[in-house]
Amino acid sequence: MAGHRIEIRGTVQGVGFRPWVYRLARRVGVVGRVRNDPRGVTIEAFATKSILDRFVAELQRDTLPAAQIAELRETRIPDENLDAFVIESSDAIGQKALSIPPDLATCEDCRNEILDRHERRFGYAFTNCTACGPRFTIATGIPYDRAATTMSGFLMCAACKAEYDDVQDRRFHAQPNACPECGPALSLDRLDGRAATAINALADAAELLSRGGVVAVKGLGGFHLACDATDGAAVRRLRERKHRDEKPFAVMVGSLAAAQALAEIRADEEALLTAAERPVVLLRRREDAGLAVEVSPDTSLVGLFLPYTPLHHLLLEAVRRPLVMTSANVSDEPICYENDEARERLEGIADAILLHNREIAMRCDDSVSRVIAGVPTLMRRSRGFVPRPFYLSRPVTRPVLACGAHLKNTFCIAMGDTAYFGPHIGDLETVAALDFFEEAIERMQTILEVRPDIVAHDLHPGYLSTRYAKARDDVTLVGVQHHHAHVVSLMAEHGMQGTVLGVAYDGTGFGEDGTSWGGELLLCSAERYERLATFRPIRLAGGDLAMREVWRIGFALLHDAYDGAPPSDSISLLGDVSSKSIELVKQMIERELNAPQARGVGRYFDGLGALALGRARSTYEGQVAIAWDQVANESVSDAYPFEIDRSHTPWEVDLRPAVRAAVDDLRAATPAGDVSARFHNALVAVTAELVKALWADRGELPVALTGGVFQNAWLAGGIEKEISNKNRVLRHSEVPPGDGGIALGQALIADAILGDKG
Repeated sequence: MAGHRIEIRGTVQGVGFRPWVYRLARRVGVVGRVRNDPRGVTIEAFATKSILDRFVAELQRDTLPAAQIAELRETRIPDENLDAFVIESSDAIGQKALSIPPDLATCEDCRNEILDRHERRFGYAFTNCTACGPRFTIATGIPYDRAATTMSGFLMCAACKAEYDDVQDRRFHAQPNACPECGPALSLDRLDGRAATAINALADAAELLSRGGVVAVKGLGGFHLACDATDGAAVRRLRERKHRDEKPFAVMVGSLAAAQALAEIRADEEALLTAAERPVVLLRRREDAGLAVEVSPDTSLVGLFLPYTPLHHLLLEAVRRPLVMTSANVSDEPICYENDEARERLEGIADAILLHNREIAMRCDDSVSRVIAGVPTLMRRSRGFVPRPFYLSRPVTRPVLACGAHLKNTFCIAMGDTAYFGPHIGDLETVAALDFFEEAIERMQTILEVRPDIVAHDLHPGYLSTRYAKARDDVTLVGVQHHHAHVVSLMAEHGMQGTVLGVAYDGTGFGEDGTSWGGELLLCSAERYERLATFRPIRLAGGDLAMREVWRIGFALLHDAYDGAPPSDSISLLGDVSSKSIELVKQMIERELNAPQARGVGRYFDGLGALALGRARSTYEGQVAIAWDQVANESVSDAYPFEIDRSHTPWEVDLRPAVRAAVDDLRAATPAGDVSARFHNALVAVTAELVKALWADRGELPVALTGGVFQNAWLAGGIEKEISNKNRVLRHSEVPPGDGGIALGQALIADAILGDKG
């Protein structure tokens, strides 16, 4: 007999891994023990050498779908005289590594069970097994055992305990295991102050939804606000109460077939929609979808997702129609996640609140994804993905906290060879959002038992994330340039070290020359960057106000393209903006009064979109740019002219010729779709020309396409097509290309700058 200690790291807790190891050991003839530990799972196995070799091979080859083995390490240990293989209690001593998986969508077995009248869990909204159910959002510590979850207060009944103890049962060691006799229960708070019984709560909620009501529904990581997605009046009421004018709502449907009736779904999009993570997937809406126009009033896209909890399945089954399922909050506030908080904050928004008595330990909003030019891409990385770790090709020397950006904030903690994103926080525009940000950081630090002594932050001094970093005591602060962080995040996602040519296009990022960057070509490594090319800046009259009143950016483009004297009839493209307002903005630009310079490619989208679509204002970030992208005529192949000034470093892209050509087209009543296509083609062409010229100058480095603008499929796919035949193009998939992804890059840059000297 031989003895081996097998230490496994990865996502191996909360997914039925120990029971699976137990059954494998019994099948192949191994004795010994398996236990959770703070860094994953440890197996002490005893058998002949040939049996141990087979055991280890099958561990790595046939692991569970929800598990992820990142590292398996074997060491010899003395033989022990044992006659069985057992599952031991968890070991809480030692260095921590977060091996809790993300929350897992309801498996098919559990779904069938809750819909079968002959099963004891028929209609039970908290059914789960080792293959599915809550994980991260109920975890209060590690190792992941029931005592370290919000299920600790629910004592299993005899039937559930028998399942939990039965190695042949799919609920063997399923930590959240429960049933109607011993587990959490539903209740419904109604406007009349009465609470429905657990038996009637779901039926009453469904009946209210069917009558056009708004119901707050407690899910895994927080509350949704739900209403009938086919009822325009109901959706309008929700918009008015939530103060969300036009930004699209996500819609939950009961099945893939129901989704296919509402949207055009390709195979790669279907794979996203049905994945265990159950993200919201942005899809092209069918014209005959039957959804209320108010769901997504100004876009042809609709965000669909499938049920991921038994409660969702039961509610959709009862209502039998698509439901708006949007974060339960007032715009710009964090999602509600506690019962009392929901009662207080959602008063006047929801007609009723469908509650339960299982606490949520960590709020975690829905993830959002889209297939962008053939690549499945996360646009918001949260529920279903957090806290799945990223494994670093170069370990950090000390734990690092990266505070992320101001908009679409997520933070990141890197320690050793792993990095963990926190849940989606959102825009740090309110005290409530900042409180959530601080609370989420503290909880992740507690779970990991780490207090990072390096804190990375954006260079912008006004960002709340930067202020938070500077308020921390006894840490080394590292300011990181926004677009450098974008590029290094993408490098880390691909496990790439060395140097790349980063193409970082977005709306805004604090630049070291006093202007706002966002049209940057950077020679990047983790340690440093060199700015090789950028875009000619435009003036944002009114600063941030210009992002909402996008006609100001349109006028700035006209003013710059025509040397301060645009043709009088071009001003009509600004729509119903008063001459007085235009004159005021003109003076602000010419006097450089509250009119900062911005180089962001996203601002060109806003400005030209405003001119071509007659959209003077934007009610949410990116609204006009998205509309400008969607109208583009795919049959148009020619491009507007541009110039590149190479007389100094960085080179500067001059799009004034493109603006003048676009204005000529618009004055000649050329369709906006043709204008959009020529503008997109110009951006593709100028980027490809820059890359090829810089390759000639600096060598053919890998090209990293990053930043929020690369959520635009025309641009991402077009540039990749133009240059991929020469070299590898890196694009995002599991790290968002927008600001929700920069924290990973911040962490690695800070560590690279400080090394072991910090």
